Amino acid sequence: MECCCFPSPNKPSSFHLLLFFFLFLYMFFTCNGQDRLSKGQSLGDGETIVSSGGAFELGFFSPGNSTLRFVGIWYHNISVNSVVWVANRENPLSDRNGIFTIGSNGSIVIIDGSNNTNVWSSSSSSSSSQSTNSTAVLMDTGNLILYEDANDSSSALWQSYDHPTDTFLPSMEVKVNSVIGENQAFISWKSESDPSPGNFSMGLDSRASIPQIVIWDGSIRRWRSGHWNGLTFIGIPNMTANILYGFRLSTVESNGNIYITYTAVSSSNFIRFQIGWDGLGREFRWDTAKNEWSVWLYEPVNDCEKYNRCGDFGVCDINSNPICSCMDGFVPRYTDEWKKGNWTGGCVRRTELQCGKNSTSNTSIEEGGGDGFFHVNDVKLPDFADKVSGASNSGDCRTSCLGNCSCYAFSYVNTIGCMVWGGHLIDIQHFESGGGDLYVRVAASEIAKSKISTIVIVIVVVMGSFFMGLLIYLLLRFKEVLREYSIACCRSRKMEIPLFDISRGTTDPSSEISGRYDLAGETKQVSAPDMPLFSFSAIATATGNFSEQNRLGQGGFGPVHKGKLPGGQEIAVKRLSVKSSQGVEEFKNEIVLIAKLQHRNLVRLLGYCIKGEEKMLIYEYMSNKSLDGVIFDQSKKSLLDWRKRFQIIEGIARGLLYLHRDSRLRIIHRDLKASNILLDEEMNPKISDFGMARMFGGNQDEANTTRIVGTYGYISPEYAMEGLFSIKSDVYSFGVLILEIVSGRRNTGFRSSEHSNLIGHAWHLWNEGEVMELVDPAIVASTPRSEVERCIHVGMLCVQDSPAERPSMSSVILLLESEAAALPCPSQPTFTSRREIDPHDYFEADHMNASLNNITVTMMDGR
Repeated sequence: MECCCFPSPNKPSSFHLLLFFFLFLYMFFTCNGQDRLSKGQSLGDGETIVSSGGAFELGFFSPGNSTLRFVGIWYHNISVNSVVWVANRENPLSDRNGIFTIGSNGSIVIIDGSNNTNVWSSSSSSSSSQSTNSTAVLMDTGNLILYEDANDSSSALWQSYDHPTDTFLPSMEVKVNSVIGENQAFISWKSESDPSPGNFSMGLDSRASIPQIVIWDGSIRRWRSGHWNGLTFIGIPNMTANILYGFRLSTVESNGNIYITYTAVSSSNFIRFQIGWDGLGREFRWDTAKNEWSVWLYEPVNDCEKYNRCGDFGVCDINSNPICSCMDGFVPRYTDEWKKGNWTGGCVRRTELQCGKNSTSNTSIEEGGGDGFFHVNDVKLPDFADKVSGASNSGDCRTSCLGNCSCYAFSYVNTIGCMVWGGHLIDIQHFESGGGDLYVRVAASEIAKSKISTIVIVIVVVMGSFFMGLLIYLLLRFKEVLREYSIACCRSRKMEIPLFDISRGTTDPSSEISGRYDLAGETKQVSAPDMPLFSFSAIATATGNFSEQNRLGQGGFGPVHKGKLPGGQEIAVKRLSVKSSQGVEEFKNEIVLIAKLQHRNLVRLLGYCIKGEEKMLIYEYMSNKSLDGVIFDQSKKSLLDWRKRFQIIEGIARGLLYLHRDSRLRIIHRDLKASNILLDEEMNPKISDFGMARMFGGNQDEANTTRIVGTYGYISPEYAMEGLFSIKSDVYSFGVLILEIVSGRRNTGFRSSEHSNLIGHAWHLWNEGEVMELVDPAIVASTPRSEVERCIHVGMLCVQDSPAERPSMSSVILLLESEAAALPCPSQPTFTSRREIDPHDYFEADHMNASLNNITVTMMDGR
C-alpha cells in the first residue's frame, strides 16, 4: 500500500540518508500503524490498521481452514485470534487481491482484483448520505466509524456497531423498542470456518418494554434470559448484579427507543458476548495469566434451559425425576405421551375458569364463586408478559388480573411492576433459589380442593403421630409378652415371607450393624438415609434362592443376581461374599453414599438387606448389563454405533461432573471402569459400585486412608505410585474409558511390539495423525473423523501424568460438546512404573480452568 511518496536524492549524503531514514519511519508508522483511512488511502491484503490504544486491529483474514478472504476486526495484542466483526461476510474474496478503501462517494468499500466495487459497501448498510471527505477511524472499543469530518465526533455517517455480526462488545448499544418487538441484532457464523450468516441469532425482545435476551433458531425461540429488572435478567439464576454489574438501560428517547449496553469496569478488561455457530450463547473474558479466554455458557446449561421444555402450563425442574410436571390445577394434555417422557403437548386445566360464565364469576372464593390463584414460587416467569400501569403493589396487580377474564396469571416484581399474562403460560423453569413469584389463575373449586387436601393431610399426620406414639408405648410395655407370643406362633405354623423386615425398622441402615461396625467411618459427614430394609427371605424368593440361572456376574466383593419383587419390579442384588475382608467397609460406604445421590447417569439404590453375616444391596435392574459386556464382546459391540458410544461418553462425563461438583458433597469414585458402567434398555450409561468412593465436605480438600483400591489399568500414576488421589484420579480413569469405548479394546489387554497398553498405542496414532486406525473396526465406516479426533484428544488430555494438566470434568464436557472450543496439546504419558514428583503438579492451577487439585495422601496396601 502506498500512502505517501518522496523523490530519491540526487547526491547521496549524510543529510539525505538521515532524511530518507526519517521519511521511511514516517511512511511505516502512518501507513501500517495508523488507526484510520482517509479519502485516497487504501488497505491492501496483508496490511492492517490498529486502534490508537492498540486494542483492536482491522484487516483481511481467512477463518479456520478456509482460503476465502474477509475484512474483519479482531483483538490486536491477543494471541488467540478472536474476530468480533466481519464486513463482507456474505461475499468473500477468493484471492488476496482485495482492497479496503474509501470510495468516490465517501463510503467504505471493498474492491476485488477486477476493480469490482460490489463486494461490500458501507452505503449498502446505511441510509445516511456520504461525504467525499469522509474518514474511517478504528476506535479502541472495536467500533469502525465513518466520519464526515474526523475532527468532529458528531459527524458520524456510519458505524460498524450499528451492523454487528455475531459479537456484542462493551459500549455497543442494542436498540430496545416495544413497537419494534424482536431485534435479532446478532447473527451467528454458518460454521467455525464460515462467517456467512448462520441459523442462529441473538438479540432483544422488548415486549411491553421489559427486555429479554433471546436466542433464536431461525424464527423459533431456542432460549431466553428472562425479564430485565434493572440490574439483572431474572431468568438466569446465577446472574447477580455483583458479577454482571456492567449491564445498563438508557433513558427513553423521544422516538421511544432505549438502548441496553454493557460497560466494563476497565478498558483493559477484554469482555465479549457471542452467539456461536452452534447456537450457544457465551460470555468470554480474557485471562491474562493463562493467556486464554475463560468461557461462561448462557445456554443450554441443562435440559430445562431449552425453550418451553415442558409445554404449556408445564414446569421444568432439573432436580426432579421426571423433570416436567403440571402446575396445580392442571393435568397432562396427552397422558400416555407424558408418561413416556414426551412433554411437548403440555398441560390443560382440570377445571374451566368461572370468570365470565355467570354473574358470580367475579365474586370472592369465600362466597363460593369466581376464580382464585395458586402461588408458584422461585420460577423463571413465563414468556410474553404484558405490563400493567397503575398497579403499585401485589394486591393491586391481583385485583387488576382478577377483574380481567383474559388474565391467566400475574406477578409483581418491585423493580418492574405488575406483569400479567393473557395467553398460555410457557417456558417456566423452577429454580432452587432466585426467580420470581407467579400467581396462576384457577377455578375456585381447585382452591377448595387444595384447602381440603391440606386439612386432610394435617389431620392424617396428627392422628398418625398419635397412634404411632401409642403403638410404640404399647410395644415397649408388652415387649416380653409379644416376644413369647411370636415364638409360639412360629412353632405352630409356617410364617409368611415379608417383603420388608419391619421388625428391624426401615429407616436406619446403621441399626443392624451398630455395635459391630462404625457406619460413619470415613463418611462421617453424612447421616444414614431413609432406605428400605428388605427381609432376607423376600430377596431369596425374588432371586430363586440365588440360583445360577439368575446370576448376572461376579463383582469385586461377591456375586450379583437378578430378581423380581412381588409387584413385578426387576432388581439386581449385589451379595457381598462372607469371605471378603474388605466388604464391610464398602457396604457401609455404598449404603450411606449412593442413597444420597440422584442423577440420571448414576445407578439407583432401592434398598439393602442384612441378616447375620449376609449383607446385600438391592439396585434397579439394568437390562443391558455392564458396558464391558458389550463393548469388548465381538458379537455385541456392533450394537453400539458411534452415536451411541459418544452418548455413553457424554453420559459418564455428566455423571462424574455431578459427583465432583454438583452433589452436596464432593465425591471421588476411585474405581471407574467399564464393568462399573451399567446400560439401561436404551443404552444410557449409569455409573455404579460406589463401595470404594470417598466423600469430601464443602470445605474439605483432603483426607487420609490406609490402602490403595481400584482396578489395574484405570488407576492414575500418582495414585498407584505415591498414594495421592483427587478428583483428577477419576479424570484419568475417564480418559482410559474414552480410549476403550472408541477402540473397543481393553487398556490392560492390549499388547503390540511397540506398546504395552492402549494408552501408548493411542498416543502414537494421535501424534502421527492416524486416529482412525484406533477406531473399533465394527463402526469405523460410519464414524465422523472430527468427532473421533476430538474424543481421542480429550482422552489424551485426561491421561496425562500430571494431575494439574488434566482438565476438570466441567472442561471435559465443554471440550466434548463444543467444536468451537480450542483444545490444548497434551503432554506424552510416560507409561513408567515410577516417576519424579514435581511439586508444581499439585499446587498450580489447571490450565483448563479446572478446580484446584484436592490431593489426598494414602498408604499402599495391596488389594
